[in-house]
Amino acid sequence: MTATEKNQILEKLKKEKIKTERAIVELNELTKPIAPDDSIGRVSRMDAINNRSVNEASLRKANEKLKTILFALEDIHKPDFGQCRKCGKAIPFGRLMVMPGSS
Repeated sequence: MTATEKNQILEKLKKEKIKTERAIVELNELTKPIAPDDSIGRVSRMDAINNRSVNEASLRKANEKLKTILFALEDIHKPDFGQCRKCGKAIPFGRLMVMPGSS
């Protein structure tokens, strides 16, 4: 992998990190408990509870994505960055650009 390619991946990781951190903040806000004394109606409360569970799943995925990004940011300067941990073969640059945490 060339230095230019690594720099492109590094920039992508930084952008993804910021984007994911923002999403986590939003999702944390959306997953706050719904107070039982809120007068939003029975059907609306059921919708709110359903939406909350969907947002909780999204929050879990976003937290996992952030962990992957942070791990990749730590490893990007290692000489074996971009190589599969299982088989040792180089991961194609295009895949790393689409999924920068996949190394």
